[in-house]
Amino acid sequence: MKHKTSRELYDYWDRIRGGDPAPRRSDIEPGDIRSILADTFILEAEDRTTSLIRLAGTRMCALYGREIKGQGFFDFWSDDDRPAIATLATAVTEDGAGAVISANLFSSRQRPAHCEFLLLPLRHGGPAYDRVLGSCAAFERPFWFGSEPIIRQRIVSMRLIWPDSRPHFMRPFDRRSPPPPHVDGPGLRRRGHLFVLDGGKP
Repeated sequence: MKHKTSRELYDYWDRIRGGDPAPRRSDIEPGDIRSILADTFILEAEDRTTSLIRLAGTRMCALYGREIKGQGFFDFWSDDDRPAIATLATAVTEDGAGAVISANLFSSRQRPAHCEFLLLPLRHGGPAYDRVLGSCAAFERPFWFGSEPIIRQRIVSMRLIWPDSRPHFMRPFDRRSPPPPHVDGPGLRRRGHLFVLDGGKP
C-alpha cells in the first residue's frame, strides 16, 4: 500500500475487526474515518461476477463525474482486466484477503490519473464476507478533476494481503499435536518417540 488513504483505511479496518477475520458492517463509524470518507466505498458481493456499489464517497463520485451508487464495480474495468479483478475480489469475499490495485484511470479526453484501490472484507450479518470496504484515491489530483469524467481504467499492478499471514481457510483450528497412540504388549520397549519390539530376525 503506497497511498496514505489506503494505509489509513487498512489500519482502521484492522483495529475494528479485533481478533475476527473481518469486521461487521455495523462496526464502521463514519466519523472515525472522516478524513478519508470521501474516498471510500462499500460493495455488495452478489456472486463471483457481480459486486454492486452500495455506498460511494463524494470525492470518488466527483472523480467519475457522476453518482456511481448501484453500479457494478467490475463494469468500470476493461474487458481484458475484468476477469483478473473478479478473481481478486473472490479472494476477498471468499478467503478473507485484502487486495491492493494500482490502476490508471482515463478521462473522457484520455487524460490519465494514477490511483490506488484497496478492497477489504466485511460481514453484513452472518459469517460470510458479503460486503467489501474499499477506497479509491489518486496519487495526484489532476487539474481536470470533476470536469472530465472517468470513462475507462486499466490495471497497472495488483496483489493480495493476508492480514493474518495466511488465508483464513488455511488457519488450523487446533495447533496442538494429537497424543501418541497407546501401544502395549510383551517385549515392547520405548526409545524416545519410537517403540522397539524385541525378537524377530535382525
